[in-house]
Amino acid sequence: MTLLAVERIKLFSTRSPWWSMFLALALTIGFAGLMATQASANSPMGVSTTQIGYQFGLMVIMVMAALAVTTEYRFGTIRATFQAAPNRTRVLLAKTAVVAALALVIGEIAAFGSWGVSWVLAPVSDLALATAEQWRLVAGVGLVFMGAAVFSIAVGILLRQSAGAVTLLLIWSMLVEQLIRLVPTFGSDLQEWMPFTAAGRFLTGSNRFTESAPLGPWASLAYFFALAVVLLIIALVTANRRDA
Repeated sequence: MTLLAVERIKLFSTRSPWWSMFLALALTIGFAGLMATQASANSPMGVSTTQIGYQFGLMVIMVMAALAVTTEYRFGTIRATFQAAPNRTRVLLAKTAVVAALALVIGEIAAFGSWGVSWVLAPVSDLALATAEQWRLVAGVGLVFMGAAVFSIAVGILLRQSAGAVTLLLIWSMLVEQLIRLVPTFGSDLQEWMPFTAAGRFLTGSNRFTESAPLGPWASLAYFFALAVVLLIIALVTANRRDA
């Protein structure tokens, strides 16, 4: 509990998380509001449409999570932390838990905020959360944010450089996974197994490019989290084997 408290204090003692939270919420909810103003009786919104802007907030949270680690390496404060608490695994797991929990909360606020704004601005649309699938489309955003935060922390631990970690995360999630499908013969099949493609499938229940997906929504989420955990384990092993 002490490590968790320390990591929480360190995280919120800087401006970056506060700005990240504000920006993630503003982008996600703002985009939903913009879409809601375009809804009409002939073109109503669906519950899934209210969450179409989640990727904007997700990018911000990934940057925040990566910087939570790389900033400490950059300024050398991680060395002092490891000296005070020699068990590096526990320290980094505490940091991961704090950042992931924050990402979960931000994701849920962003998701239900987007849904609420859309409900108000698009009264002609039926946005009632009447089914388990509709609840998954909204409440599931926080889970994806949390998994992405774990991914980002792992990348931050491995690279230890802010620019490199942020660039890799954004390019991979926004560009590389989309380009993989262009690879002849097996590109489309390979894309199905990419982490952020799986996360998107959890929130949509379908795949953008193929009618049949190898995993259903919940299995896709489990796969996404499994990849995040594996990458985090690799990062922890690496952190314990090299100098801070």
